[in-house]
Amino acid sequence: MTIDFLDLITRLDAVVSAAIDRLVAATAEGDTVSIDQLETHQEAAYHLAFMAAETEAVRALGAASAREVGSVDVVAVAELVASILDRMAGRPGLNPIDGRGRLEEVVAAGRHPDLLAAAAATLARSGIDDRNDLPSELALVAETFGRFADEVIAPTAEAVHRHNLDVPDDVITGLARLGAFGMSIPDRYGGFADEGIGAGGMVVATRELSRRSLTAGSLLTRPEILVAALLGGGTEAQRNRWLPAVASGASMVSVAVTEPDHGSDVAAIRTTATPADGGYCLHGTKMWATFAGRAELLTVLARTNPDRSAGHRGLSLFVVEKPPYPGHHFVVEQPGGGRLEGRAIDTIGYRGLHSFELVFENFFVPADALIGEADGAGRGFYLQMDGFAAGRLQTAARAVGVMEAAYGDALAHAARRSVFGRPLIEFPLAAATLVRMAARIRANRALLHRAADEWGSRRGAMMAAMAKALSARAAEEVTRDALQIHGGYGYAEEYAVSRYFLDARVLSIFEGTEEVLAIRVIARALIEEALRG
Repeated sequence: MTIDFLDLITRLDAVVSAAIDRLVAATAEGDTVSIDQLETHQEAAYHLAFMAAETEAVRALGAASAREVGSVDVVAVAELVASILDRMAGRPGLNPIDGRGRLEEVVAAGRHPDLLAAAAATLARSGIDDRNDLPSELALVAETFGRFADEVIAPTAEAVHRHNLDVPDDVITGLARLGAFGMSIPDRYGGFADEGIGAGGMVVATRELSRRSLTAGSLLTRPEILVAALLGGGTEAQRNRWLPAVASGASMVSVAVTEPDHGSDVAAIRTTATPADGGYCLHGTKMWATFAGRAELLTVLARTNPDRSAGHRGLSLFVVEKPPYPGHHFVVEQPGGGRLEGRAIDTIGYRGLHSFELVFENFFVPADALIGEADGAGRGFYLQMDGFAAGRLQTAARAVGVMEAAYGDALAHAARRSVFGRPLIEFPLAAATLVRMAARIRANRALLHRAADEWGSRRGAMMAAMAKALSARAAEEVTRDALQIHGGYGYAEEYAVSRYFLDARVLSIFEGTEEVLAIRVIARALIEEALRG
């Protein structure tokens, strides 16, 4: 089957545009969005965000398949369109439009047993590896980081997960030697951003690392968040002070934003930064500060304006320097009585970096710890959001890497596992499940690389948010199917697929929960874009 992508995307754009128009009518106050009304229409906004992301994935597939549309692409498009139709069904705010029948034809064609069998045969011959389709410089990145992941990360990944160990030092030092921590840092600060690899290289590297360990793939994310903040709002002295150490791997980074009662509601945080002689005293509690023990630099968002009615305009971003500590607990005590205590929070997956609760008790930081120094006061929210946008692009890459690992293990198990006298992979349902897993990977990988290509453009942050939201949910589905194909073995810790399943669950939570990302970031941006005309 061939797909008329131009016609299909025109139809899907019309679906999304109609849904946006309905939400504009329901939520607009003049030329702005009423947050109260947006909250009233949360469900419609949530599904609109995913419809828009799924439409962008179809667009990305169309661009990636410009030369030839394969059977797996047809399945991928069918599943994306089916999801869009399901989101519209029965929801008055997302009413179907004329031409629904043509969309249903696309779904039916992509679910036909003959097509699924053809796709299974194609995958048996060629698999899902896309290195040959990458530009030469990105293919080299994939090969380099893939080899490192196989040789250095894979041997200890299961032990780190099962026993909640620290990520091994040789992983960190090895990544530093590869230049992994300097990929977004300009050459003048010791990085490699000027060498042309860009966001595409970062997502490829992250994918390859995450294929063996989500923990290892995440090592690249926290530096990216700090780098974005320093490049966006730091002084030249601060960039020269911290960026070379980050680029070389000499200083690892953690991010402390979330608080016990304020998760995605960043503007409501309570941790204070009170002026003191020569600097500030931090006081408050942060949650889920991943890698805070081992890190030498903590990026801390705190309130410098005591007037809470100032909201996000009263927040500033600090870089807190500390010694690295192994393990699950640490305490830093200052001569003047300031104290910082960190306690790792046990989690079901995503182990090795450890997520910490941090308690600051009048912990002193010098004035130049404030990013931007005096000019940075009150800008912390915006700098942090810029950093989170970069983190979301990487989270999408991590999700794709985990999906690729789960698919590979499921395919191998289905080929060797005999059920009722023949290999599991020969049963139509198992084969179709594997095809749909591969199709989800294909779609999310296409959207990821399109988002990387657009990084730095006007819609770059939006594309990163869409890629993160869609791939994080897909990773849950793909790892679930992979575990199911393993049967009882999938529930055993000795099989890596159980780790993939547990790790994937965190992807929809950090760097903005799925719901907040969909409603407050994607849907809101789509409505605001429509209001601007």
